[in-house]
Amino acid sequence: MENEQRNLFFKLAICKGIGNLGMLKVLDFSMKYGNSTDFSKEEIIQIAGITTYQKLFSESWDYWTAHSEKLKEYQENHTFITILDSNYPYYLKQIYNCPVLLFYKGNIQLLKNNCLSFIGARSASVYGINVVRQLVPEMVKNELTIVSGLAKGIDSVSHQVTMQHGGNTIGVIGTGLDICYPKETAHFQRMMMEQQLVLSEYPNGTGPRKYHFPMRNRIIAGMSLGTCVIEARKQSGSLITAQAALEYGREVFAVPGNLFDSQSDGCHGLIQDGAKCTICPQDILEEIQFF
Repeated sequence: MENEQRNLFFKLAICKGIGNLGMLKVLDFSMKYGNSTDFSKEEIIQIAGITTYQKLFSESWDYWTAHSEKLKEYQENHTFITILDSNYPYYLKQIYNCPVLLFYKGNIQLLKNNCLSFIGARSASVYGINVVRQLVPEMVKNELTIVSGLAKGIDSVSHQVTMQHGGNTIGVIGTGLDICYPKETAHFQRMMMEQQLVLSEYPNGTGPRKYHFPMRNRIIAGMSLGTCVIEARKQSGSLITAQAALEYGREVFAVPGNLFDSQSDGCHGLIQDGAKCTICPQDILEEIQFF
């Protein structure tokens, strides 16, 4: 992507009142007209289909236009790729509403690897942790990069076990990269920014918002060949990721748990709906090979 396009889409990413779908519309329009970036505020509002938040977007756009040096300085504090860059994740590009920008810290080369996501309960039991310890090392041996959300429980254990076995892992977060949420996993996040890779579609300074995490989950599912769910309740956020994976035509693996413990009710529901019942590493590997 040319610098002018990168600058435009960074500016749009930090403007209020326009979402990723609106940015995709602007990108599509730009590409149709020779990668043009010389759009007025009014043209962007029309192209992106901004209705409810026109005033919010207009004020935000005017602010950054008037403070161009501040905008430049803020942009220089970020490292990011765009959907048009060659190292943008191949499978992620196939999904609906794929992020136009991905901010990152760490080894961007990991995006070239085949990925498998591990997700599950934040209040993971000893059983759930032991399942991760059984499954993940075999994924590492088969050169799969483990993706998760850097949350407490199954997510952070998956990242940790991967690193302990010399593997590669990618964390996708729902805040700016300068914010660690939850605080309990801050040390993992900082370690992974140095040794692995952490991604976000949100610029620095963006705090946690409830709606950020379903959006984060679509990235986890979208960049992965398959998603393995360990200990998920019926109303678990992990099921959002699993549902997204199904919609994208990816494999979903669900680990069964205790029938008398609601901690795994979501996993049992996934199995009933057609997810692969997973009790050993080979259950995953024999399906992933077809990709």
